Amino acid sequence: MQELIAVVSLKRVARNFEHLARISACPLIAVVKDDAYGHGAERIALALEKKAGAFAVATAEEGVALRVAGVTKDILVLTPPLDKEDAARIAGYDLTASISSLSALNLLKNATWGGEIKAHIAVNTGMNRYGVRPERAGYAAREAERAGVAVTGVYSHFYLPQDKVCRRRQEELFSRAAGDVRKVFPGAVRHIAATGGVLSESGAYDAARAGIGLYGYLPAGFEGAAEVQPAMKIYARVGQAFTFTEGGVGYAKSAKHYQKLHTLRLGYGDGFFRSGAPFSIGKLCMDACVCEGKARFGAWKCVMENASAYAAEHGTTEYEVLVNIARRAVKIYV
Repeated sequence: MQELIAVVSLKRVARNFEHLARISACPLIAVVKDDAYGHGAERIALALEKKAGAFAVATAEEGVALRVAGVTKDILVLTPPLDKEDAARIAGYDLTASISSLSALNLLKNATWGGEIKAHIAVNTGMNRYGVRPERAGYAAREAERAGVAVTGVYSHFYLPQDKVCRRRQEELFSRAAGDVRKVFPGAVRHIAATGGVLSESGAYDAARAGIGLYGYLPAGFEGAAEVQPAMKIYARVGQAFTFTEGGVGYAKSAKHYQKLHTLRLGYGDGFFRSGAPFSIGKLCMDACVCEGKARFGAWKCVMENASAYAAEHGTTEYEVLVNIARRAVKIYV
C-alpha cells in the first residue's frame, strides 16, 4: 500500500464525547462536517448515534451520505440551501435545513416534496457569516410557518467564546431572537454553544454542538480546559532507505553530509505543508519527503499523533491540519 494510513480510535471519540457531555448543561449535537474533521463522518456518526442528540454537517451531500450509511437521528445542514437541488436533497433525505435568509426559505418552500420540511433558523449575533438579523428572527419564523416549513430549532454561533463580554452580548441577542421564534414554534430547540461555548459554561439552552473537542482538540483560549485525547494517528511508509552520497536532498542543495537517509511516501499532495515537518529534512516534495536516520524499506512510520504542535509551527489550527492530512489517507478504525 502506498497511501497514508489514518488510524482512528472510535473509543477515544466516544470518551471525548462523554467527557464533553458531562461538562455540558444540555444535550450535545455531534458535529461531523467535513468528513468529521477528517476522521470519517459515516463511521464516527454510527459510533455516536446512541449518544448524540443529533448530528450537524456542512452540506446536504454530507447529510445524504450519513442517511445512506444508516444514520437515523436528525441531521442539521449548517450551510443554507443554495439552489433547488440542495433543497430537494434536504427534503428527500429528511435532513434539517438552515434558514439564514428569506432566499433560502423560498428554496425550501418550492422544494418538490410531499412531506414536511424541517429547518432551524440561523441567527447572526456577531459572527457575520450566515444568519438572519436578530430582530428579523420572528418574522422569518412566521414566513416559514406560512410556507409550510416546520422550524424545529434556532441557533447562532459564538465568534469569540473565550471573551466573556462578546459572549454575553451574543447571548442577549440570541435569547431575544430565539424567544421570538418560539412564539411561533414553541418547541424550537435553541443552541449557540460549540466546543468553546461548552467549556466556557455559557450558552446553556436546549442543546450544544460538540465539534473539534470530539476529535481530541480544543479551540483557542481553552487549552487544557478538558481532558480530551487526539483520536487519530497518521502513518506513512518508507519507500527507500539509503546512504547519502553527494548533492542535495529533495530539490535543495545540502549543506550537510548525512550518513543514513530514508524517504517516506508522503508529501504536500497528501495535505502536509511543503515548507516541511519535524520528521523531514527541508521542504517536502509533492509525494515524498526525505528524513534522516536508518529505516527499513516498507516499514510504517508514525508521522503525526497530535496535530497541535504541527499546526502551531505553521501558524494555523488543528482544524486545517486534520481535514487536509486525512483527506487522502486510508482510514482504519480501532
